[in-house]
Amino acid sequence: MSKKYEKFVEHQQKATDVNKAIALLSWDQETHLPKGAAEVRGRQIATLSGISYEMSIDESFVKNLRELQSEPGLDARQKRNVEDALHSVTRGLKLNKAFIEQHSRLASKAFGKWIEARKADDFSIYAPVLKEIVALKRQQAEMIGYEDHPYDALMEEFEPGARTKDLKVLFADVRDQLVDFVKEIDEKQQVGDEWLYKSYDKDEQWAYTIDILKQIGYSFDHGRQDISAHPFTVDFGSTDVRVTTRLNEEDVQEALFGTLHEGGHALYEQGLRIAEYGLPTGAAISLGIHESQSRLYENNLGRSLAFWEANYADLQKVFPDNLGGVNVLDFYKSINLVKPSLIRTNADELTYHFHILIRFELEQGLIGGEIEVEDIPKEWNRLYKEYLGIDVPNNAEGCLQDVHWAHGAFGYFPTYSLGSFYAAQFFRQAEVDVPNLKTEIAKGNNAPLLTWLRENIHDHGRLYSAEELCQKITGEPLNFKYFMEYARDKYAHIYDLQSMEGLIA
Repeated sequence: MSKKYEKFVEHQQKATDVNKAIALLSWDQETHLPKGAAEVRGRQIATLSGISYEMSIDESFVKNLRELQSEPGLDARQKRNVEDALHSVTRGLKLNKAFIEQHSRLASKAFGKWIEARKADDFSIYAPVLKEIVALKRQQAEMIGYEDHPYDALMEEFEPGARTKDLKVLFADVRDQLVDFVKEIDEKQQVGDEWLYKSYDKDEQWAYTIDILKQIGYSFDHGRQDISAHPFTVDFGSTDVRVTTRLNEEDVQEALFGTLHEGGHALYEQGLRIAEYGLPTGAAISLGIHESQSRLYENNLGRSLAFWEANYADLQKVFPDNLGGVNVLDFYKSINLVKPSLIRTNADELTYHFHILIRFELEQGLIGGEIEVEDIPKEWNRLYKEYLGIDVPNNAEGCLQDVHWAHGAFGYFPTYSLGSFYAAQFFRQAEVDVPNLKTEIAKGNNAPLLTWLRENIHDHGRLYSAEELCQKITGEPLNFKYFMEYARDKYAHIYDLQSMEGLIA
């Protein structure tokens, strides 16, 4: 390894140490922070964010990085690290320390106001600081630059290479194909699910989610689970990856599938190479690929009949009064009920994408200037009625349900749908590569699936772009047809519909 590359690695890892300290303070902010400590915590995070930014554009670091572009003897992973780091530096140089610190302070302030507004069901508490954030994100887009739409500049942070015009085409497929398919389901007799909404003890739910995490391969020697208002995953390197979940005594699905979702994220982080800590090849590719892992574990695995053939008897033992008289097939159908709902995180895996479509349209409008913060409640409610046929009863269950905008994470939401579509395509390939995959899952053995994901996705880090990885694994770019085939085949059996196989034949 050349001295220039060693110097690069040392700097990258030190900068990552600072970023992981920020992540730890943020994790504490959302799990254990005393109410009166929010302002000082915001200052601490802002200070460290400024230090991180300064390190990312340090003159000697940038000079060394540029020289490394022509350094002989670098292998493919080393070249990728240099290339990716230089891209980040180029983007970072378009901002400045004052902007980074202001963004961090606003995000900490906004999080507290979001919590307060949601609790009081009062959007006006949150609106002033959200207005500041939107103005800052518009400024950020202009500072970074874009070709077609300012929203592109913000999406680049979460899904490199994603463009508004391409996502419009993708969501047109959602409208043209998924909307009609949901209508087809809606015409069929609905499945029962009343047993999911009985009283479920929180402590029993908690213990069961711990067991589920262990079963899918999550290492508690390198992580932990906590409670938060909005479930999330945070990593401090692959040896310390933490998840949170949300417990609802009146809806057991929140804990079950929230835990599986975050478990998928965590398995990805735990599968990255610790030897490449701080380097692009030791980091996740994009949030779309990250979401492919969480949605795969939540839906393709966690809502499959095979998974519950292995696990349902244990769940019945934990909650015999609620589930003792419900067979596994009826339980399977109930957790896959398709019905428009208010809350994104509780939505079924089909109508979920209408929730994302709504947020995608709102974010474009906010960043493009067609929508102002004051318009959000009205526009939110209008779109929910248009796409989901739902009357939103209050802002707490409406435009205040997500924390993302408080964090300034504009451009994040589309990655949820991208993740689901990648997940369907990846899981389809895993079934081809591991012919007995579903049989093993039905036995309670999820190791073959995790091994396949480790070898094909996790171990690569950011060696490939999302598009390159999809092509490498499946032989083609992301294709919405795999999600529709998965949905059609699965729900054909639940709602007595014609499957894709039947249509093809």
